[in-house]
Amino acid sequence: MTATSQAADYGPEENASELAKVPTEPSEGVAASETKGEEQAPVAIPEAPAPTASEAPDHGPEGNAAELTKVPTEPAEGVAASETKGEEQAPVAIPEAPAPEATKPAPPSEDVPSAPLLLTVEDVSDSSVTVSWEPPEKLGSQGLQGYVLEFRKEGASEWVPVSARPMMVTQQTVRNLTVGDKFFLRVAAVSLAGAGPPAVLDQPVHIREIIEAPKIRVPRHLRQTYLRQVGEMVNLQIPFQGNPKPQVSWTHNGHAVDSQRVSVRTGDQDTILFIRSAQRSDSGRYELTVRLETLEARAAIHILVIEKPQPPSSIRLVEVWGCNAALEWTPPQDTGNTELLGYTVQKADKKTEQWFTVLEHYHPTTCTISDLIVGNSYSFRVFSENLCGLSDSPAITKELAHIKKADIVAKLKGFVERDFSEAPSFTQPLADHTTTSGYSTQLSCSVRASPKPKIIWMKNNMNIQGDPKYRTFSEQGVYTLEIRKPSPFDSGVYTCKAINVLGEASVDCRLEVKGEGLRRVSP
Repeated sequence: MTATSQAADYGPEENASELAKVPTEPSEGVAASETKGEEQAPVAIPEAPAPTASEAPDHGPEGNAAELTKVPTEPAEGVAASETKGEEQAPVAIPEAPAPEATKPAPPSEDVPSAPLLLTVEDVSDSSVTVSWEPPEKLGSQGLQGYVLEFRKEGASEWVPVSARPMMVTQQTVRNLTVGDKFFLRVAAVSLAGAGPPAVLDQPVHIREIIEAPKIRVPRHLRQTYLRQVGEMVNLQIPFQGNPKPQVSWTHNGHAVDSQRVSVRTGDQDTILFIRSAQRSDSGRYELTVRLETLEARAAIHILVIEKPQPPSSIRLVEVWGCNAALEWTPPQDTGNTELLGYTVQKADKKTEQWFTVLEHYHPTTCTISDLIVGNSYSFRVFSENLCGLSDSPAITKELAHIKKADIVAKLKGFVERDFSEAPSFTQPLADHTTTSGYSTQLSCSVRASPKPKIIWMKNNMNIQGDPKYRTFSEQGVYTLEIRKPSPFDSGVYTCKAINVLGEASVDCRLEVKGEGLRRVSP
């Protein structure tokens, strides 16, 4: 058997190394008995020709190296196997075989697409990674069917496809990953002729836990002083953000909160500060700190626990004059842990003992109460007021304010008596009048006189007083004559005469009464 028929199809570098490892053979004609236990002398072996492609087995680059290392050494011809068993062969110097020429890789087929371009990692979270790429320069003669994205974990040898079949997208997301995973990604374009060469990321992707900076979201109603009354419940729920879960702590005026009075419960996304029954000592600055490694966020909340104020310390009646009373009082010693909104002043009459509010939200500590009723006696009281309301009890004056009647002396002044007597005079005379027969009409005039004058009505200088056809009446110096359903016979001159002890006056007018005209007679 020749060296050519025994050689495998290896790469240029592997052939040279393997040929150096070919075992030596004993020379022909040497008896087995002569070689037993003896070392063989080095023999020069002619250079073996390179194996042909037809005779070489089809091994891959890695397979060729592995196979050549397993080629057994053969004893020389004519040497019995029994004689060489258990004996070591003497090393034989073998000349180095020349390396075969490097074969050029076959050009890629034009039927499959080329590798996608610009494979890039777009986003990495704690459970997924998103990559994108650009279409290949050559789509192949069979047309593009999609892309296959594969990943391989570090240390593994198998590439796992992300989807079961090619997807016609240039961006994909690998999901359901675990923090700490480290893997490689590649993508290949696929056509009907097959998959083209893949585009591989230069660096592996490492899934790390994403750190989200802590942040506190204080509700709007807690951004100003949070007011509670003594005995009420305090329940503050403050949302926060941070990943992984940050450390949360509370302080009260710079010190740790009293666990016997304050209960703190912290979840994944919020923290709750709870006080069952608030006391004034719970007032102050509460600071929330959310810390994540070297990052932290702080928020301050001011709580003010208040109660009703005490009444004014003292009150006294300073002075009473006329219908007025002056009061003065001193502010309360305890304002209820908050500022006062003012005072409420009330008064009560001793007779009725009913209290009426005089002043509200009054800030000074002195006041004057007016419009008191003469002859009455009054008590006064003052309440303090803050955000919780009026004090439970007032401060009441010990003395009564007596409003006395003043001694009034009437001083009569001399005056000149005036005489208002006046002779009659007409301020508004009678006016000529025209009326229609059958329709009542009135004649009016006004007279000024003192004493009150006597009025006489006349028609054509004849007195018509007592005639039932006429009716007279007066009101506030205006005198009226009413003619009931006049006829043309009632036309004439009417006169009004006014007479008193100082004289007389008269006015007259002309009245014309027209007929109704001809009535239409039906045939």
